[in-house]
Amino acid sequence: MKNVVVIGGGTGVFTVLSGLKNYPLNLTAIVTIADDGGSSGLLREEFGILPPGDIRRALVALSSSSPLLAKLFSYRFSNGTGLKGHSFGNLFLTALEKVTGDFKTAIKEAGKILDIKGEVIPVSLENTRLFARLENDLLVMGESNIDVPKHDGNLLIKEVFLNPQVKANREALAAIKKADWIIIGPGDLYTSIIPNFLVKGVREALKKSKAKKIYVLNIMTKFGETNSFTADKFLSVLEKYLGKGVIDYIIINTEKPKKQYLEKYKKEQAEPVKYDKKYFSQLKKPKPVYAKLIRNGPLLRHDPKKLASVIYQIITNN
Repeated sequence: MKNVVVIGGGTGVFTVLSGLKNYPLNLTAIVTIADDGGSSGLLREEFGILPPGDIRRALVALSSSSPLLAKLFSYRFSNGTGLKGHSFGNLFLTALEKVTGDFKTAIKEAGKILDIKGEVIPVSLENTRLFARLENDLLVMGESNIDVPKHDGNLLIKEVFLNPQVKANREALAAIKKADWIIIGPGDLYTSIIPNFLVKGVREALKKSKAKKIYVLNIMTKFGETNSFTADKFLSVLEKYLGKGVIDYIIINTEKPKKQYLEKYKKEQAEPVKYDKKYFSQLKKPKPVYAKLIRNGPLLRHDPKKLASVIYQIITNN
């Protein structure tokens, strides 16, 4: 079986993993530790643990246990003093970390309970913060403030960086070295994907890795992060942090969203990511793979089954 590593965070990693777990692949998720908002942020501040939210999503995505247990891990309390806003899975991981004395062990034990098909690894075991420098040189501290801008979201991001600088989890580097295929994204470019490559040792490991790399392009732009970004702009920003010629394939959605669903996104100043087939046909790397990938419903996201099918076809045909 091929060793497949998925790198990212948020719902993007969940989408890829939940689709690919139905195929004969050895899956490993390497997950960002930059999250500092919501339940994860509160638990991080109060208990000094790594943010559990993205880890929890990946664990649930890979779970082979009863749907009820996976649902329980995703359950979010809507009321209750001190509980409101927290997800059960985040609290569970926090408690496990305290019981085992180690976050890495807590993740492994949670994986056993959820009977996951694969492995979930935080990209680093050290705490850090994500910063963004905007085009006017304003510094924005924290993933949550970049994700939901309190500043003028029309301002472009000049660069993102971690402070303090942290070292990569050895297990993450080992997984990259062993990988046959590496999948990056989909997900918020500056807050879910790039933070992984800012961790010391990850970018170097990816460059050295003999694995083929697939980048799953987002379906929609995001206000405050990727305003009006086209497919080539997404790629050029990613290559700024990863290096040119590292990505072998880019998966691009060609399906047009239904008009009634676009209305909500217009209010959020988000739009479908445009692409130029002529531009990509002239590149040596990455090779573009075009497919209809939007799932049914008002949320314009990748359909896990459609996306997994395209990824598996690339893996088996190369």
